Amino acid sequence: MTRTVIESATKTVIIGFDEPFCVIGERINPTGRKKLAAELELDDFSTVERDALEQVACGANVLDINSGAVFSNKMAEDPRYADNNFVEPPLMKALCEKVQALVDVPLCIDSSVPAALRAGLETCNGRPLLNSVTGEEERLEAILPLVKKYNVPVVAISNDDTGISEDPDVRFAVARKIVERAADYGIPAHDIVVDPLVMPIGAMATAGHQVFTLVRRLRDELGVNTTCGASNISFGLPNRHGVNAAFLPMAIGAGMTSAIMNPVRAQEMEAIRAANLLMNHDANGGAWIGLTKVMDAMTDGTTFAEASRAAMDAGARTGGRRGGRRARG
Repeated sequence: MTRTVIESATKTVIIGFDEPFCVIGERINPTGRKKLAAELELDDFSTVERDALEQVACGANVLDINSGAVFSNKMAEDPRYADNNFVEPPLMKALCEKVQALVDVPLCIDSSVPAALRAGLETCNGRPLLNSVTGEEERLEAILPLVKKYNVPVVAISNDDTGISEDPDVRFAVARKIVERAADYGIPAHDIVVDPLVMPIGAMATAGHQVFTLVRRLRDELGVNTTCGASNISFGLPNRHGVNAAFLPMAIGAGMTSAIMNPVRAQEMEAIRAANLLMNHDANGGAWIGLTKVMDAMTDGTTFAEASRAAMDAGARTGGRRGGRRARG
């Protein structure tokens, strides 16, 4: 069975067909978060620290670290800040250092800038997940050598020089191309985590069906693990969390093994934990029972993040295990 191994200094997370669904927390991302970008411009990492702690408390197995910030005020003083190649490498290093000092989960280094990816690889402990490579020739030539040099797994996004195709067969062909090109570098298929690209269901009625079909093909024909930006499915719709919570178990049933998502959303985490239980990926129902206790604690008005953190702190005080080299799920 395909097993993609991701590690921090003290914890191992395995993405696999027979493993619990891997939740990759998406919150540490200044893209589209003006307040966070403004804080980072002032070297203020308080929101990053809070997001890291909350996401892990709520059940994130891996944290995505995205350095795509725009420093508007600094651009006025120094034109170099208009260039992401200048901004992102030192920011990625700082973000990884801050997060690793707080939590023990593995990291997913996320940037479109190769120098920022390299900075993350040089800073991260263990074996992070690299996000990402595409089927574009320039991107393949820039990223695959990094994957090989640092011996890390990589997210492979199913678009190429022609853009993002609405045809699922084309997206599958791009994924196969990336897997084959990676093999030329000596990178095994189990270190490729394919993102088949989730389209918004509000714009394309067949988007859900396409993803489920693609995930099955990727598993059966290429033998690779899969991931996605889970919230893309509900973009532009009302009650997005309801749509996401329905989508995730269906994707898991089709064979998807991870997602980049917001773990602070109780409804979506409940759906994932239920799917793990039904797929026999939750031994003795321990994770489901633990989540149920957290949800019960929310009746006094506390948020899911607050109740989750309280449960984690209580476990630590009573000697509950916080990690371990072989921790999963």
